[in-house]
Amino acid sequence: MSAPGSLKEVYLDEMQDLWSANDQMVRAVQQLSGQVSDAKVKQMLEHSVGGIQKHTDVLKGLIQASGGETKPEPCKGMEGLVAEALKHGLKEAPSDGRLRDVAILAQYQRMSHYGLAGFGSAAAYAKALGRTEDASKLKQAVDEIYKGDAVASQLAEAVERAAV
Repeated sequence: MSAPGSLKEVYLDEMQDLWSANDQMVRAVQQLSGQVSDAKVKQMLEHSVGGIQKHTDVLKGLIQASGGETKPEPCKGMEGLVAEALKHGLKEAPSDGRLRDVAILAQYQRMSHYGLAGFGSAAAYAKALGRTEDASKLKQAVDEIYKGDAVASQLAEAVERAAV
């Protein structure tokens, strides 16, 4: 894609990037959840896959409604985060299950925070463009990601106490 020439193009590019980021995160979370020892952490990760896919569907709909090209734009940022997550959660993961769970939760939250930044920016762009319904849908995704992050933090604290 060439350099954006308008806020609408920046908005569409952001959503296409997020689509790619979400696709990558789903694959990573599915791999990581298979390595988790704590049942609650595993359940949270498996549940989050559905939420990420739901947010991807929102992005696809908004892109299409805005007349954008309905395909993801390769996201190098998430590519790096996924590589780190798989490194720390699979390839170089602690053998102790609780410690591995702690590492996986940290990596999950890093990936989630990337999504928070992207969805928040996209919501701001939508608002600036006068697309209030789009902004509302994107803000709802931000709120849902924040709720998931709070759950992940609570689980991490419980697992960390158990790992000490």
